Amino acid sequence: MLRLAVGLVACVGMLAALAGDADAKARKKTPRKLPAYASSVAWAAVSGPSQGPARSIGGYAAGCVAGAQPLAGEGTGYQVIRLSRQRNFGHPQLVETLKEFGRKVAAAGLGTALIADMGQARGGPMPMGHASHQIGLDADVWLRLDLPPMGRGGRENLDEVKFVDHERMRVNDGWSDRQARLIQIAASDPRVVRIFVNPAIKQAMCAHSWSDRAFLGKLRPWFGHDGHMHIRLSCPSGSPQCEDQAAQPEGDGCGEELESWLNRPVPVVERPSAPAPTTRPPPRVANVPAACEPVLRAGGTRLAALSADTASKAPAFPSE
Repeated sequence: MLRLAVGLVACVGMLAALAGDADAKARKKTPRKLPAYASSVAWAAVSGPSQGPARSIGGYAAGCVAGAQPLAGEGTGYQVIRLSRQRNFGHPQLVETLKEFGRKVAAAGLGTALIADMGQARGGPMPMGHASHQIGLDADVWLRLDLPPMGRGGRENLDEVKFVDHERMRVNDGWSDRQARLIQIAASDPRVVRIFVNPAIKQAMCAHSWSDRAFLGKLRPWFGHDGHMHIRLSCPSGSPQCEDQAAQPEGDGCGEELESWLNRPVPVVERPSAPAPTTRPPPRVANVPAACEPVLRAGGTRLAALSADTASKAPAFPSE
């Protein structure tokens, strides 16, 4: 009897241990529930900016923007491409910077600048395409300058022109002084703190003869960015919760720092981002500040989605 009792106790203990292991495995498999403001899907679903004063909150890759404004689809010296993506929003300072940039581009006789992704209506993480562009202070500008003004429908499916020979790590034959001047105009704006470009493009800018080379330090080498520049503004006044990046190294960055990028054995071909398969869970950003939750939930003006059909029928140059 004693042996039987001991055996029963051992079996019960073993079953309890197995049950405990199963519970532990179940707990490990259950994902930690994150708030809605940490989900890219929630931010992409909002169709209009929040009401109230403009504020950039958090960091460039983990934050949001309150009181954002849309950049008009067309203006002097620029056109916004792929308006149906509804990523033409930003802090009012970014919107004004891009408008002024367009006017300078026109005055320089460079043609029409193509403004690509800025941010979503309230910023936040995007389902695909960018890790940053979250606080209304980032914008991509294509470097191609060969297109005339066109209607919105025609701007939905344009191809980005690449200006880098990746085998030689040099700019290719498509590069010209016009692209260099376009970047120089953007970098010379005091509101702009960084512009990310391919290392080969940075090299071409360094080799150019500039009367004032002070702006070159803002050009930061980054793989990809071979057909566009990524413009980033510093934190604006009135945004105490905005997190600026660390200060840049002194100098123009045309020496050893640039060489280290050019000599890195890193793939430099930028591949277009595609939506994640529907079988994957939506991207989440756990470190989005809690201060962004009221921005996501705040009242605001809803803006109708711009379908491709609507875009093709829209006037090319509506008044701003």
